[in-house]
Parts: sequence; C-alpha cells; structure tokens
Amino acid sequence: MQYISTRGQVPAVSFSTAVAEGLAPDGGLYLPKELPDLRPYLIDWSKLEFASLCEAFFGIFATDIDPIELKNVVARSYTKFDHSDIAPIVRLSENLFVLELFHGPTLAFKDFALQLLGNFYEAQITRKNSPIAVLGATSGDTGAAAIHGLLGKEGVTTFILYPEGRISPLQERQMACTGADNVFPLSIKGSFDDAQTAMKTVFEDLKFASEIGLSAVNSINLARILAQCVYYISAFFRLSEDEREDITFVVPTGNFGNVLAGWLVQRMGVPIKGFRVATNQNDILHRLFETGIYELEEVAPSVAPSMDIQVASNFERFIYYAEDSDADKVREIIQTFKMTGKYVFEYLDRSGFSSTRTDDDEISRIIKEVYLKYGYIADPHTACGFAPVLNPSKHSQFSDKEIVLATAHPAKFPDTIDSAIGQKSTHHSLEVLKSREIVKYSVEPTPEAIKAFMRKHVSQV
Repeated sequence: MQYISTRGQVPAVSFSTAVAEGLAPDGGLYLPKELPDLRPYLIDWSKLEFASLCEAFFGIFATDIDPIELKNVVARSYTKFDHSDIAPIVRLSENLFVLELFHGPTLAFKDFALQLLGNFYEAQITRKNSPIAVLGATSGDTGAAAIHGLLGKEGVTTFILYPEGRISPLQERQMACTGADNVFPLSIKGSFDDAQTAMKTVFEDLKFASEIGLSAVNSINLARILAQCVYYISAFFRLSEDEREDITFVVPTGNFGNVLAGWLVQRMGVPIKGFRVATNQNDILHRLFETGIYELEEVAPSVAPSMDIQVASNFERFIYYAEDSDADKVREIIQTFKMTGKYVFEYLDRSGFSSTRTDDDEISRIIKEVYLKYGYIADPHTACGFAPVLNPSKHSQFSDKEIVLATAHPAKFPDTIDSAIGQKSTHHSLEVLKSREIVKYSVEPTPEAIKAFMRKHVSQV
C-alpha cells in the first residue's frame, strides 16, 4: 500500500517511509492512497483478541514490513497494559458505556499508539542501523506516552515540547522524572499551539530533518491514527449485535486525531452509526460542526489541559476527504486559515457528527453527577463526553445509546477530582513519581532555538 500527502505535491511513499518522516516534505499529512474495504475481514476479526486484531489490521497497511517483524512489533506493544482486555468496556446503564483507554503505562489513550510506534522505530533502527531524533509537542498526555514508548530503545533521542504551567503536575512528572539521559522535556512559554506550530516548522526544514534523523510522534504521524483505529474495531465487536446497530462513539478531543481514527474506520466499512465530538471550552471543533466555520480564538487554559488546543492538526486529514481528495483545495483552505485564522466552508458534510462544548464549571459538576449517578469517576477530559448527563434537555438531539471514550485515568488530575467529589484518586505508578527529581529544559518556541538545542544534545548522547 502506498501513502500520499494531503497537499499532493510529493510522490507516494511506503508505510515505513510515511512513519519515519511523520510529516510529508510538502508540509502535508500522509494518508493511504486508497482506503481499504474492511467488510470482508469483519467476521474473522470479530473472534480475535486485541493484539491479534491489531496485527491483522496493520497487515493491510504495513505491506512493506515483513509479517514476522510486524507480529513481533505488535506483540511487544501491549505487554505493559494492566487490564487483560487492554481496552475494557464498562456498562454504566442500559444505553451508556465507557471504553476505558487508560490502562497503558502512562494511563492515557496515547499509549495505544505510542507503545506501537516506539517498537516500529526500534525495528526501523535495527533494520537500517541508523539512529533517530524524535521530536513531539504535547498538551499533556502525548509527551509522557511518547517518552515511555521510546524508553530503553537503542539509537533514539527524544525531545518533547510542552507549555510551561499548562499541563498537570503529574503529567509533567511523567515526562521529567524518567532519569533517562536521552530524554529531553522542553518547556516553552506559550500554549500548545505555539509548541505545535514551532514543531511543524522544524519538520519543514528538510536539510535539518535529514541531518539529525528526525522522526515524529505527534498524531501527524499516520501510525498513530492507524493504531487508534484498532480500539474502535475492538469495541464494536465486544458490543452485542443489537447495541452495535445504534451506537454513537463519544470522543473527547482537541487535536481531532482520536475521532478521526474512528471516522476512518467507519469510511472503511465498519457500520458505526456516528460520532460526538466532545470539546472543553477551547471549542473550535464544536463551533465548526455547529456552524461550518473554522475560526481561531485564544487558548483558554482549563482543567482539561490536554484539550487546550485551537489548531487541530489532524483536521487537515478530514478536510482532504471532505473535499473529495482535492489536494489543491486542501492547500487553499490551509493557507487561508494560516493567513486569516478563519475559513468558512461553503459546504461541509457533517453527517454522522454531532458535538458538545463543556466549560470548567460544567466539567466539575459532570464529574460529581457521574459519580453520584453511576459510581464512576471520570477524569476532566472524559467528563466532557458526559455533557448530556448534566443537561439532558439541552442535548436531547443526541443518541440515547452512546459509548464514551475514557481518555485518561482520573488519578492524573487529583486536585480536580478531589474538588468535584471530595475524594482523592490515586495510582501507584504516579505516586512513585512524587519523590523524584524533575529534570526539564527551557527553550524558546522558535524553530531556530529548538534546532540548536537538538543539535547540541543529540551529539552528546
């Protein structure tokens, strides 16, 4: 299978090249040249446990990787999850379910993709005998998951940009308390969007990328999106046939990657009814699905920091399909948005999508209401998915059969949970971090400063 850029100005590449490069040389995002039809596989796949399902799914996409190597990569990727189901489903009521995606080593849904991506990179380094420098930007969970997916991998130096003071203290400790000498958490002044913009500009310097062996871990990397597709398919199969027919996946999201994965699964033939995009007060995606207008606003720091994003990088992949694979149109839309901070779609097919917006006060009330009603503790991001629980009359247009994606363990946000329900949420892997020294580095959020730091520290590792 070949992979093309959303901007259509570079040749198609293999899966391994798309993963290694992360961002296409023309600044676009890689996508399969053609989406496969998964329907012929669904009966056989319905009987597979999670790792085998992942292997079968990637067997369609990673056609340039030896099947034995692929099997080994996948097998190693789910050994650090602390639940036998990997992504268990919890039933809260007859029509309400939770898909728990926080049982990986950093207690966030990002572990599904980044444990796998780390093993893909390790196999690539072994195959090519060439070290890599991984650069990412995080609004909270990506950084920790990336670092822990790459820990112990020979030939990898990891650099993660994050906004100082705008992630939770425990999220920072997961990145800055590893003790590894080839891991560099880079704090910047500004927002996640500032970090993400600087990161993308670094990737656009092709000479630097080649010089340093640059690779991406953010959800601009196609392997991240494909890995997340698997838990939608797995969840679909574990629902009863009656439940499958009328289920809406509710996806807390800021960068659009998590919901895009489910939407791609639907486009590939898995009969999912639809998706509800659940945003916090940084609601550019909610406003888009309500009005058809994609318009930048200031980032407002919130109690759900991983969603404090205004520029959703994966939205470009959605645009590509929404505009009938017209790369010229994609470039026009991205350029207009870059220059003006706004794009008004003449027509945007929003069928199958709904959306909600939840501010900080509502998040705290939802956490309390969900706990009182169902005895379930939701982290602040997951709480955004439960918006109809708080105001059912306001959200009466939404499906009454929903599965909410629980994106992080509540113990990562103890103060917010304690404030909402008067109870601490803890996890042993987080408790041990509290006594460790924080090691982080400050850098200006400019491409020049980031490249200078990377050059200096790659040479020292």
